[in-house]
Amino acid sequence: QVQLEEAGGSSVQNGGSLRLSCAVSGDTITTYCMGWFRQAPGAEREGVASIDRGGFATYTDSVKGRFTISKDSAKNTLYLQMNSLKPADTALYYCAADPTVEDLACPFRVAFGAVFKYSGQGTQVTVSS
Repeated sequence: QVQLEEAGGSSVQNGGSLRLSCAVSGDTITTYCMGWFRQAPGAEREGVASIDRGGFATYTDSVKGRFTISKDSAKNTLYLQMNSLKPADTALYYCAADPTVEDLACPFRVAFGAVFKYSGQGTQVTVSS
């Protein structure tokens, strides 16, 4: 059974940095389209960043230049480095993975907030002004 567990969420000041991690067990991440999503209270789920099997990464416009998605295949872990955080970034962040999504479709599935086969429970990020 594939399980995803996020960590690294916290409360930070405006302009601060955090690094989220998503540890995957039960399968290797090299076979997945993976992404980070976030959902703020009262808002719809938003796709933040995607990374395909080859490591190609995409980002939603609001985080470009500030967030970096990466993965460590040896550790079977997905990361999201978040810099220059803003109060608007406050949300529950969670990772998701899907072995059935082809690489060409990966960015679009994340961008449109599609449901992935596997996802974690999330980690809270709160940015205060």
